[in-house]
Amino acid sequence: MSEPVLRLALRDWDHLVPLASGAVDTPGLSLRIDARETVTPDVLTEPGLDGGETSFSRYAQARAAGDDRLVALPAFVMRGFRHRCVLVRSDSPYTAFGELKGARIGLTGWPDSGNTWTRALLRADGVGTGDAEWLIGPLAAGEGGKDRLGGRPLPPNAAALPEGACLAEELAAGRLDAVLTPFMPPELFTRDSRFRHLLADHAAAERDYWRRHGFVPGIHLVTLRREVVDARPELPGLLLGALERSKRHWVARRRVLADTTPWLLRELTESARLFGDDWMPYGTESNAAMIRAFCAELYEQGIWPEPIDPGILFPDPALAVPDVSDVPAAVRRRPGTVGAAAPNQGV
Repeated sequence: MSEPVLRLALRDWDHLVPLASGAVDTPGLSLRIDARETVTPDVLTEPGLDGGETSFSRYAQARAAGDDRLVALPAFVMRGFRHRCVLVRSDSPYTAFGELKGARIGLTGWPDSGNTWTRALLRADGVGTGDAEWLIGPLAAGEGGKDRLGGRPLPPNAAALPEGACLAEELAAGRLDAVLTPFMPPELFTRDSRFRHLLADHAAAERDYWRRHGFVPGIHLVTLRREVVDARPELPGLLLGALERSKRHWVARRRVLADTTPWLLRELTESARLFGDDWMPYGTESNAAMIRAFCAELYEQGIWPEPIDPGILFPDPALAVPDVSDVPAAVRRRPGTVGAAAPNQGV
């Protein structure tokens, strides 16, 4: 039987570049990667796609609703702490999540995975979804191409921004007290930015989060269309292994070519000491605590009306651990290093 050709739409995350460039082998399948710059692809509606990058939140909600047209791999290609994702004005008096009770908070999408994780941080500090006024819209003027409100009714204290308005300018004008955003406005990287992170040392808060919870939140994952998997049931496992090889190749090369920033080598060293060799593990086994916590947040925040059973999201036992039998020993993750820093205590 000839190797199947999979066309995947993915953002050009650094750890996927070895896969897209052909630097790593993909035995058993041939990949055609459609690199995206901004908008997350819609795997079900875009013609010619066999799979691609998908919102964790939207996938979990679909499966909870009984929609199994997509089969997800526990490969969270977009992943990161969310403490850095709360912005305020440079002259703002706010310096902690708990101070935002009663505030007017903008965010880039109500059901979005990243914003759900960020609201979880606020909720843990006493600012529940009912304790603020929420305004939903694009970060910058002219942004489009995504559903920001979701398919379910918004809570009474949440609404869309007026047409033509954007979060960055509403924050700068003082009509918002804070903004939740997964991606930063360009001016944040300038000396005279009107904005700053709410937390002065978000990295310290993120390290503490890891020590308490043992995971880095997952935002987007990789999915395949159901008919593709039904035709070749081995494809999810093969693709998960290919993604794992790409990630490990990328880590190994960055440790040699560590000049992406002047201090990347220090960051790589500190990350390895804190997380072990892999801060973004793939497979259901390594992500069980994170998956449970996210399903719980979707219910607690009212994104989904009923508790979600994490077991329905990744039912294939072959996806528990990626197959790395052909990965060089020098770049394999040491057993027991990932997630071993502390037991999970929820979000």
